[in-house]
Amino acid sequence: MQDENKIDPGPAAPADDPAQGVAATVADALDASDLAKAADLVQALSPPDLASLLQLLDADHQVALVGALGPNFNPETLTELDRSVRDRLVPLLPREVLIEAARSLETDDAVYLLEGLDEPEREAILAAIPRSDRAALERNLEYPEETAGRLMQTDFVAVPPFWTVGRTIDHMREAPDLPESFSDIFVVDPTFHVIGSVDLSRLLRTKRHERIDTIMDKGRHVMLATEDQEEVARQFERYELRSAPVVDADQRLVGVVTVDDVVEVIEDEADEDLRRLSGVGDERISDSVRQIVPSRFWWLFVNLLTAILASAVIKQFDATIEHMVALAVLMPIVASMGGNAGTQTMTVAVRALATGELGTFNTMRVVLRETAVGLLNGLAFAMIMAAIVFFWFGSNRLGLVIGSAMIINLLAAALAGIFIPLGLERMGFDPAVSSTVFVTTVTDVVGFLAFLGLATLWLM
Repeated sequence: MQDENKIDPGPAAPADDPAQGVAATVADALDASDLAKAADLVQALSPPDLASLLQLLDADHQVALVGALGPNFNPETLTELDRSVRDRLVPLLPREVLIEAARSLETDDAVYLLEGLDEPEREAILAAIPRSDRAALERNLEYPEETAGRLMQTDFVAVPPFWTVGRTIDHMREAPDLPESFSDIFVVDPTFHVIGSVDLSRLLRTKRHERIDTIMDKGRHVMLATEDQEEVARQFERYELRSAPVVDADQRLVGVVTVDDVVEVIEDEADEDLRRLSGVGDERISDSVRQIVPSRFWWLFVNLLTAILASAVIKQFDATIEHMVALAVLMPIVASMGGNAGTQTMTVAVRALATGELGTFNTMRVVLRETAVGLLNGLAFAMIMAAIVFFWFGSNRLGLVIGSAMIINLLAAALAGIFIPLGLERMGFDPAVSSTVFVTTVTDVVGFLAFLGLATLWLM
């Protein structure tokens, strides 16, 4: 039986996908214990491409390839891995590789690797790196996961307001512990409270004798180290920030969050919401069958229960359906249209809640808008279906029944699509995870009940 984690070479990979192009050859070289050939094949790959390649290989091949590269392995590759792959791979790597990664990577990237290790292993790695770097990493690790404190870099440029432009430039040239790249210089008072910032380009365009406090921007947005990373991302998007100072509970500057880290947060959160709406949770393409089956099973089990509920509604009208077979033909149309309409509204609502665009102030306006949309779409599709049913079955009354049911179900779909996410969010549940099954249940039950109930009243 073929191992589920083994890769299948399949058809030739696109020319613009280096990882796919060499994956099969690298796997063959590792199977043959030809480590030199495997290392040579991937030598020219950039860290993102090498990370993509590692994700295509099974766990044994991943460790073997990192070992084959030895000192030529770029630690930045580890920061490009999916979380599930990283959590599985990092504990298997030689300690020397992890020490080099913790020593050479930026603070936020090093913390990203260390947070998944057991406490003894993490302490051993921290003990092997310089004291100043260790202190910065330990400070970041004290903050909760998915907060600005975990996201920040502890290397930044901070100067007092009375310095001149010339002195600041000289400081940046001479100080050994500054970040490799930065775009903002933070202005701090003697207690290290942020009082402003200076854009690097403005600094370089200003004469040397000018004081920093005469050119600084006083309206600087600061982030609490305990701020959730989603809120940090929203602030960056709203104010078009490139970097933001991070402060502790006493408002003292402790780090900086940069836009490249925030872009990753935005991508991860959007990807997470999409997977949750589909009922696949934190599933990744690299996960095994054993990891995927349980998470999907329970979601499908809940859907089975709701489907049984919808079937129970249908069972109450079995005599009506038996009397008129056309009802069985048309039932799926009503339910399907309601389900799709509810999903549209629900997706907009869940995303608006996640981004903070939907709140108490505008809830009623959005509810009224979705109600109007559902009603108008219901009327439009009611006329379309009434015409189709008339030409299909030659019955005006059946067309009236399905048209009325269409209006009722699309209106119910609009209301369920907005109220269910709102209600779940108010009760403290994640609407991205729970909304779909409830909205689908409402549209199925209301659709069948309206269609078969009206048919019983008007046609029997």
